[in-house]
Amino acid sequence: MKIDGVFSGGGVKAYAFIGALEIIEKKNLQFERVAGTSAGSIVAALIAAGYRVDELKNILDELDLTQLLDPPMLTKILPGSKWFFLYFQMGLNKGDKFEQWVYRQLAHRNIYTFADVTEGYLKVVVSDLSLGKLVVIPDDLERVYGIKPENFPVAKAVRMSSGFPYFFMPSKIYGKKRGKSLIVDGGLLSNFPLWVFEDETNKRLRPILGLKLSDSPSETSPKKIKNALDMLHALFSTMKQAHDARYISTSEKANIIFIPVKGVQTTNFMIDEKVKQELINTGRQRAEKFLKYWST
Repeated sequence: MKIDGVFSGGGVKAYAFIGALEIIEKKNLQFERVAGTSAGSIVAALIAAGYRVDELKNILDELDLTQLLDPPMLTKILPGSKWFFLYFQMGLNKGDKFEQWVYRQLAHRNIYTFADVTEGYLKVVVSDLSLGKLVVIPDDLERVYGIKPENFPVAKAVRMSSGFPYFFMPSKIYGKKRGKSLIVDGGLLSNFPLWVFEDETNKRLRPILGLKLSDSPSETSPKKIKNALDMLHALFSTMKQAHDARYISTSEKANIIFIPVKGVQTTNFMIDEKVKQELINTGRQRAEKFLKYWST
């Protein structure tokens, strides 16, 4: 059966998606359209490019996450200069290596721009800090920036959506009237865009299955805030979750595989193989339990 899929953000926790996708494939469920935010946009783009779950697993098995980090060269010579770049460039890593990696994976399937993807089959969510807007690529490109969607690189959209604030430097889009917008992680405004495939009448063409790297909002524990750093983390977390939690709380829980991931930091690119396998197993177990009773 064909379904539409939506993948949440979650950084390196996204390894859990692999386990869930294995079960989804075993249940003979096929994704027709896909959407994602942040790490979810990576998975969505690769699925839209035609990768099967075993191929996705091989790609990630071969990936050394640390090779995606690219702090400015000067920081290797003068370690203290990273704070200079954090202040003026607003990030520790340029994000070029990450975008190049995504580009290579998509190029293997002849996917370069959104012209190479069936129209409407891939949606990537980003946050425009300059305009204060949530932007869906490719849908909003022409309306907001005057950019033709068919000319926009898919890898660039994924890089933008995955630009975790301060960890990666913001991306830039030059739009109408030569204005410049700073773009960061889509999760800042919608970490789980389950709404993205609804039309004006809230109707759907086919069942939608969401995969979210967290507990159900009703099971989320209160945050312990003891200092300013705790508060900063809580502020960012609340901004990411508030919009989506309200949507989920009023509908759709029956169509979401919640995959709670404990003890793994979003930007911990140093996780070892044991942790990766634990994430995959968690995704597999949660999907197996959910799909046993899922009614479309």
